[in-house]
Amino acid sequence: MRRMILACSVLLALSTTVSAGQIYKWVDAQGNVHFGSQPPEGQKAAEVNPNISQPKPPAPQVTATPADSEDAVQEKLDQQAREDVAKNEAERKVYCERIRKDLAQMKANPRVRIEDGGELRRLTEEERQERISKSEASIKENCQ
Repeated sequence: MRRMILACSVLLALSTTVSAGQIYKWVDAQGNVHFGSQPPEGQKAAEVNPNISQPKPPAPQVTATPADSEDAVQEKLDQQAREDVAKNEAERKVYCERIRKDLAQMKANPRVRIEDGGELRRLTEEERQERISKSEASIKENCQ
């Protein structure tokens, strides 16, 4: 009985990876969209990525009620815009602090190590110089 359960579990686990194949999308002569595991012969088909991420929630909408005047609606929109600008400015400030700190560490230490494919490796001098120049350009573009 245990062997049967174990065998069924292994087969079930393997069957999901076997069934996950490529999906193709194409439009026929009548303009109908089709999806399938095999692309049609003699017709152009696009590969579809089956990994679908969750959509971001929509931004909150400010709706006007009949009791609200145009000035009140405009004030709500202005306040929302000020909040968005303040949030973006705070995120930019954190980014600039982090990139400046990383740049200082790269300039001060010629033996920089990074994680590459789950393992640590040392950057070559060319890679280190390239990262330094990219960081400097990013600071110049975003943090001035």
